Amino acid sequence: MSALYTASSTASGGRQGSVKSSDGTLDLALSMPKGLGGTEKEGTTNPEQLFSAGYSACFDSALQLVAGQAKKRITSAVTAEVSIEKQGAGFGLSVKLIAEMEGVTQEEAEELMEKAHAVCPYSLAIEGNVKVERSAVAK
Repeated sequence: MSALYTASSTASGGRQGSVKSSDGTLDLALSMPKGLGGTEKEGTTNPEQLFSAGYSACFDSALQLVAGQAKKRITSAVTAEVSIEKQGAGFGLSVKLIAEMEGVTQEEAEELMEKAHAVCPYSLAIEGNVKVERSAVAK
């Protein structure tokens, strides 16, 4: 497989440090969420928020792709709820994807959701490692 695009970011200081992309577009302070025992400082983010932002954007693009292939015109919004959980001696992630779509029936929305999950790079990357609940909502 040949890379079409590569993003690069560097984190220092772990969950209470910072992360910066190689091009400087992202330059964010991090803090530990209260749910993990941290202080969750205002104006900061955390790895789960960054993952949910990337996954929701990528999945919405996958939805647009499969809708276009099916000759459906939709307006969509995707929410990715990323949770960190205790798993054995360590930690793991779980995701709830909620896709709201206008321009299709509920049945078509559910079908598009499954097709998007089959082509989304984030979905493919975590397949078998992260529990992903999917919910499609036709509006």
